[in-house]
Amino acid sequence: MKNLINQVLSLGLGVAITSKEQIEKIVNDLVTKGELSKAESKEWIDKLTERGAQARKELDEMVKLRIKQMLDELNLVSKDEVRELERRIEMLERERKGE
Repeated sequence: MKNLINQVLSLGLGVAITSKEQIEKIVNDLVTKGELSKAESKEWIDKLTERGAQARKELDEMVKLRIKQMLDELNLVSKDEVRELERRIEMLERERKGE
C-alpha cells in the first residue's frame, strides 16, 4: 500500500485535487487496516498535503502560462497594457494642455 501512496505522490495531480480531509480519511483507513502505523499516518498526511499544495501551485502556473500564450497568439492586449496606454494618454493630454 505504501507503494501505491508513493505512486500517487509521484503523480501529483491526483493529490492536487484531493482535499486534506480526503487525504486524512484515506490514510486513517490504512491505519485501520494495519498497513500504516499511527506514527506514520501523520507523516503521510503532511507529505501528501504538502505535495498536493505544490502540485496545485504548479498546475496554476502552467494554466496561467498557457492562457498567456493563447492570448499572445490571438494578439489580444492585457489589462496592464490598456492601463499603460491610458496612463500615457493622460500624460500626453496634460502636456498638451500645458502648452
